[in-house]
Amino acid sequence: MARDYKPAPPDVSEADVLPTEHSTTLTEHADLIAEIKETADKLARDQATRGDLKILSRALKELRYAFKVFTPYRRRRKVTVFGSARMRPEHPAYKQSLEFGRRIAEEGWMVVTGAGGGVMEAAHVGAGRELSMGLNIMLPFEQEANYVISRDEKLVHLKYFFTRKLLFVKEVHAIALCPGGFGTQDETFELLTLVQTGKRDPMPIVLLDEPNGTYWSAWEDFVRDHLLGHGLIAPEDMSLYKITNSAEEAVEEILGFYSVYNSMRYVRGKLVLRLHVDPPKEFVERLNDEFGDIVMTGRIEKSKTHRLETDDEHLAPLPRLSFHFDRVSIGRLRQMIDLLNKELGRS
Repeated sequence: MARDYKPAPPDVSEADVLPTEHSTTLTEHADLIAEIKETADKLARDQATRGDLKILSRALKELRYAFKVFTPYRRRRKVTVFGSARMRPEHPAYKQSLEFGRRIAEEGWMVVTGAGGGVMEAAHVGAGRELSMGLNIMLPFEQEANYVISRDEKLVHLKYFFTRKLLFVKEVHAIALCPGGFGTQDETFELLTLVQTGKRDPMPIVLLDEPNGTYWSAWEDFVRDHLLGHGLIAPEDMSLYKITNSAEEAVEEILGFYSVYNSMRYVRGKLVLRLHVDPPKEFVERLNDEFGDIVMTGRIEKSKTHRLETDDEHLAPLPRLSFHFDRVSIGRLRQMIDLLNKELGRS
């Protein structure tokens, strides 16, 4: 789907985008806490129903506790693993998830799953208890946490799917999706929607099949024929994910994404890319030549750390690129990040 226009920058605050870095200095957040209290007071004035209040109260409690659990691990790289709870240990998808969990843990990454059985259990078995975190949903069935993460302090129990799904995406730096049922398909499309619309920073999304499996290739046939083929998504949106039937290749995809690229942030209307490698002037010129279509005004330029990034103090020394991104061409932005990793990673 071609884009021959430059839309006006949307009225989106940085807080509307799911962040990957967090400030923990509560003294700077008194205004936000006051807003939460004010909202609670407004509910009383609105004469909100008891049912509505119960939903809000439970959701706030769940998120507060989950944030407390995740806070000590916020600067640790983490990957969410999705997949069926019904896969037995002898199933190839179970074994593949176990191998992926083992390999990504060897690289120092933590593994987050829904804490159930099947693919989720396998990923935790591979990673081990110390590097596992769980977000268990309370259901009439399939609700018991697997033996790896059960009764661990890094396990959170949740009533609502929407709070759980927020945490799966907000708190991690990569996603691996193995074969699964309705839930896995729901998570796949919601994740791609969040990234495609800029509600979540770009990150590696790996669709990991079992060896010689066709689950994700058949899924992609549908996407190509019915979504891309009918112009419902752009060709560059196909760059937002990678399909593989190799656990090793899945790990390489995730690690490679962060080989040069570190993270991104919007500062005063500009997108700032934090990098591990200082790009040469000639390479910046190449970026302007190849990706000028995603720049609203001005050019892609090297920049210094802005004073508004002080809450990410540990990232201050990193080299930066900044530009006025159109906030629409997320697939093209992913392609630009891939080029940064491929070309500067060789230096």
